[in-house]
Formats: sequence, structure tokens, C-alpha cells
Amino acid sequence: MNFKELLTEDRAVSPVIGVILMVAITVILAAVIGTFVLGLGDQVSESAPQASFSFDFDMNDSEVTITHEGGETLESSNIAVEGSNGTPNGATFSGDTISAGNSSTFSGVNPGETIRVIWTNPAGGSTNTIARATAPQ
Repeated sequence: MNFKELLTEDRAVSPVIGVILMVAITVILAAVIGTFVLGLGDQVSESAPQASFSFDFDMNDSEVTITHEGGETLESSNIAVEGSNGTPNGATFSGDTISAGNSSTFSGVNPGETIRVIWTNPAGGSTNTIARATAPQ
């Protein structure tokens, strides 16, 4: 037996690599098609918006003023304000959209209560807290 011929023989390499590539392509295509068939493809692109809010607490009047400081413009129908002790009075922003500089005042805030700005995904109903602050004691 000639070992030089055995080590230089590479006829079987090409079919093995071809089979591995075909299997890899099939798995990737199945994953992509399965993702969109199950409807997961739409949810991948719907992530929470990037927005910055400031909270100005006036504990003498039990109020908080929430101001959109910057970031994406938001649809007010997708935004809610909630407290750890319930929903503050007037817990919606006015107008159709919330853009930088818009603010709203909410009453019924208790000392030590955590106030959250919550975004609801219009495509699927999932929610994300995009800002939060705790009222001073």
C-alpha cells in the first residue's frame, strides 16, 4: 500500500463539504420560513421605542409632571401612566402624539410611590416600561 497516494487523495472531500453545505442551507431556510409562518417575524421588528422622560414631583399637591425630554415621537394611545398604588388621576397624555417638550400632570401620587410610563405594542399587546421614577418620601 502506498501512503503517498492515500494522503494526497482528495476526491471524497468535495462531496462531504457539499452535503454539509446543503444541510446548513436547509436548516437556515427552515428556520426563516418557520419564523414568518408562525408570525414571529412581525414581533421581532416591534421593539419598545427609545424615549426619555423627566419626572417633577410636587408632593404638596400630590402631583407629578411627566415631560418627554427627547427620543422618538410616541402615539399617546399606546402610552399609559401607572403608579405602584394604582393609576394616578388623569393618567393619559393629551393630544394624538407625544413629542419632545410635551408634558402632562397627574394627581393622586403618594409619597414613595413608583410612577411608570408604559408603552403597549400596538401589534401584539405586549407592554414595556420605558421610564420610571419614585416619588420622594
